[in-house]
Amino acid sequence: MTPTLTPPPATVAQPAADERCDRCNAAGKLRIVLAGGGELVFCGHHANKYAEDLVKITVQFITDPEFTWRGAEMMPN
Repeated sequence: MTPTLTPPPATVAQPAADERCDRCNAAGKLRIVLAGGGELVFCGHHANKYAEDLVKITVQFITDPEFTWRGAEMMPN
């Protein structure tokens, strides 16, 4: 049997102004798309705190234009 992978969506929308961090309910600054197709939103604090772990499970990401995610430098090209 050949495994089938679902491709990630073509585009990822940045977190909306009313979206909250999945960890603490602060304003969302980073949205990641998981390999399985789910999405998570994180505030700037938690996005950077868990950057090393998030990079391992992220297939796509987008940030608020005013936020720099530490994990962006770790993402494979």
